[in-house]
Amino acid sequence: MSKILSFFKKELRELIPTTIFFLVTFHIIAFSRALMLEQYGIKLSTSGTATVGALIVAKVILIFNKLSFVNMFSGKPLLFSIIWKTFIFSLFTLLFRCVEELIPLISKYGSLPVAGQHLIHEIVWPHFWSSQIVLLVALFLFCSTVELIREIGAIRMKEIFFGCKQ
Repeated sequence: MSKILSFFKKELRELIPTTIFFLVTFHIIAFSRALMLEQYGIKLSTSGTATVGALIVAKVILIFNKLSFVNMFSGKPLLFSIIWKTFIFSLFTLLFRCVEELIPLISKYGSLPVAGQHLIHEIVWPHFWSSQIVLLVALFLFCSTVELIREIGAIRMKEIFFGCKQ
């Protein structure tokens, strides 16, 4: 029982910072998107979608980080690993966001193939790509921070940012 409890504690400790980061990022994107659509009188329920999205992306990133191909540049200068992970995670978020756009169309048209045909025409591409650019920048910052913490250690990072001596 203690092994299971210790496993969940470790998972939760890893998941919380990543989830908070993506909660903030996804809420910024959702709020920006809602503001953009406000001019057309379109209302969005943003918070729930942003929260669920952040939880999913955070967990997937933690899972991806365990895969060997994601960490193939771990012995190289940090920039290689940061760019590689940003690329991999950006591809995932691009796929995730396409699915996110597809789900309402499936309920609207009743089937995946028909919804897929309408996706290209009904998606608001400028909003989609502006959100994807924000995600790309956020992922780059996230990967940079995580790789820097991995390199210098969490204790040293706390000392640098908060002046905490332990």
